[in-house]
Amino acid sequence: MRYLTQIFLAVVAGVGLALLGGQAEAQNVAINDPENTIIITVGYDYPSADADAAPGRTAEVTIELLADTAPNHVARIKELTREGYYDGVPFHRVIEGFMAQTGDGQNGDGTGGSSKEDLRAEFSDVPYERGTVGMARTQYEHSANSQFFITFENADFLNKQYTVFGKVIDGMDNVDAIKRGVGQSGSVPVPADRMVSVKVAADQ
Repeated sequence: MRYLTQIFLAVVAGVGLALLGGQAEAQNVAINDPENTIIITVGYDYPSADADAAPGRTAEVTIELLADTAPNHVARIKELTREGYYDGVPFHRVIEGFMAQTGDGQNGDGTGGSSKEDLRAEFSDVPYERGTVGMARTQYEHSANSQFFITFENADFLNKQYTVFGKVIDGMDNVDAIKRGVGQSGSVPVPADRMVSVKVAADQ
């Protein structure tokens, strides 16, 4: 399982899983850089595991890409987005109080990635806070490929260990609503909530 991320192990090892709560965040923020912004349409409440099944409802999550912080990872995310790679891909691992992971367009379960070469890490001083978007990887630090995750809460133990390439600027409450997984690994039973579509804002 080459692309299976190890980040959930840190949670099992002792990071407390805080329960989510609070008010829904404001919607419809201004997009300052459309070329470096992606919009994910999340589909919830699927009636079956059929990839073509219609979701019960959808909502948008807007992510600002940090091109100055992780230029190669941002370029990869935009490349895959424009190829349609992420459309229909499930959130296969979702851990309460920690993160929601997606981006395995090969197998849909966290064991795969794109056919493109793995990326060299671009670690930075940008901290993992609520709404931070980072690249998943194996224990080898230069193994990020297509999978990524969004943190529900602060996760300082990930700082400088997983490449940060974006942050949610709108729709974090819609991330909060993603179906949770079970067990310590947070694997989501089929059918999982998924990314119905992912678009670069400049292409809208």
